[in-house]
Amino acid sequence: MSECYRLNLTRRPRRMRRTASLRALACETEVLPKHLIQPVFVIEGEGAPEPIESMPGIFRLSIADLIRECRELVTLGISGVALFPKLDASLKSDDGREALNPETLVLRAIRAIKAEVPEITVIADLALDPYTVHGHDGLWDAAAQDLANDATVEVLAEMAVLAAEAGVDIVAPSDMMDGRVAAIRAALDGNDFEKTAIMAYSAKFASAYYGPFRDAVGSASAAGTHSLDKRTYQLNPANRREALTEITLDEDEGADILMVKPAGPYLDIIREVREETELPLAAYQVSGEYAQIMAAAERGWLDLERCRDESLLAIRRAGADMILTYFAKAFAAGS
Repeated sequence: MSECYRLNLTRRPRRMRRTASLRALACETEVLPKHLIQPVFVIEGEGAPEPIESMPGIFRLSIADLIRECRELVTLGISGVALFPKLDASLKSDDGREALNPETLVLRAIRAIKAEVPEITVIADLALDPYTVHGHDGLWDAAAQDLANDATVEVLAEMAVLAAEAGVDIVAPSDMMDGRVAAIRAALDGNDFEKTAIMAYSAKFASAYYGPFRDAVGSASAAGTHSLDKRTYQLNPANRREALTEITLDEDEGADILMVKPAGPYLDIIREVREETELPLAAYQVSGEYAQIMAAAERGWLDLERCRDESLLAIRRAGADMILTYFAKAFAAGS
């Protein structure tokens, strides 16, 4: 080897990869249980947990089982849970009126968790898809053949106040209606809930990765209902600048946490948002992302733990401070 060639190797990055301890010292990004939020599905009754076929290892839980789950998550170091109800079909309506019932399932679940496991952060999703017969996130305007944006925002603000009264820590509007963050902030502050935080689903894309979730909450009928899919209110996956516009609007309207959803297919958006804002940034590793890793692992095509961990690391590396992921419990348990 020539002396000239040796001079070109003054920098040898492999020196810091030689041993596990050296790699640990040079590690730039980490995923810890405290960075994770476990989405959970709650159902009525006292029956056994219901497995969700399209999401292996994930179950719909009664309130009693949900409390036990929250206790276990706390022992594992998980920071919070995001609640999603699955209602009986008899409670669904065109206008989603059950969402404003002070004794609706999710509000009873919030009260129970905060009474029994007060140390865990509870996040309440704000959208009408679990409550409507058509499965859309807002109120349907028959004359306009579209969702009624402003009327939906009024309902979301009422939902936020009810959740705050139940003791929720964070409300998370996932509907993508224009102006809803400002309306929710005003409603919360006007009812003396200025301490209740808002996690805005700011850049929520009209993704094909939501299928298993819709099965889990019973809103799978939404596609094509009223000749409308969710592309009139969720973001076009092709649009980067529009996502940044939504992020800026939600920050200006008073959001405490911003979110990009889905996570894995939108790492570039997470990175750009991280560079645009100083607010905490969440990313939602959605049901389809979970399902595809689980399915490939079940067939022996991928190493489950390594692929799971790498997917979470990529989301954190892109700039997410916190990750909503169905892998949270398993990751924290090291299984």
